[in-house]
Amino acid sequence: MDQGPIHRPHFFFTTAPMPCPYLPGRMERKVVTDLTGSEAEPLHESLSRAGFRRSHTIAYAPVCAGCEACVPVRIRSHDFVQRRTLRKVWAANADLSGRLIPARANVEQFHLFSQYQHARHGDSDMALMGFFDYRSMIEDSPIRTALAEFRDPAGVLKAACLIDHLSDGLSAVYSFFDTTLPPQRSLGTWIVLWLIEETLRQGLDYVYLGYWIANSPKMAYKERFQPLEAFSRQGWVPFEDLETAG
Repeated sequence: MDQGPIHRPHFFFTTAPMPCPYLPGRMERKVVTDLTGSEAEPLHESLSRAGFRRSHTIAYAPVCAGCEACVPVRIRSHDFVQRRTLRKVWAANADLSGRLIPARANVEQFHLFSQYQHARHGDSDMALMGFFDYRSMIEDSPIRTALAEFRDPAGVLKAACLIDHLSDGLSAVYSFFDTTLPPQRSLGTWIVLWLIEETLRQGLDYVYLGYWIANSPKMAYKERFQPLEAFSRQGWVPFEDLETAG
């Protein structure tokens, strides 16, 4: 009698409650699972389309009691049109050039990463990361991952973004940049605009931006990139329909 392949069971776990890094006074819990072995790529694809994110070899999603503030969002790249404020950001960074490279850490990246952490997130655990921690963040991936580097005309690294490849888009995992540049450059916003252009160059449909949180300044900015889709109990819906989707 023929017998099909036997797949090992896949387990999900919940983390212990921890203080929420985005909403003061709240606690967060996550459901997590390992991305390992030959099934890592298809599992990551499925979970990404269900609102999960990746960190190292872990996929996770929030499961906080009594709170649904974290909403997965993605940009519909083919329908995106730069509004006036975003066109100004794009023009302000016309001197930068970007390219995708293999996800390999180096000292130049780490120095920029450390400068960014101390300037923007000095009280976070990430500000304490050494080079080997940074290398782990960049290189510990069981799926197709790349690093986008952005350089000025002199070849100096000014920004970077860790990116996961999906069959229908690019997922922005983590970005950092030179915080000493003028604020009107809005490099974080510009990186997202570049990712939209890159998805179009690759014939892909979406830029996955992670979680939008209405009451968190660190996360609410994502609604600027319209048309946006949000993941709800009904699946992916237009961002403006989020309240009725529930």
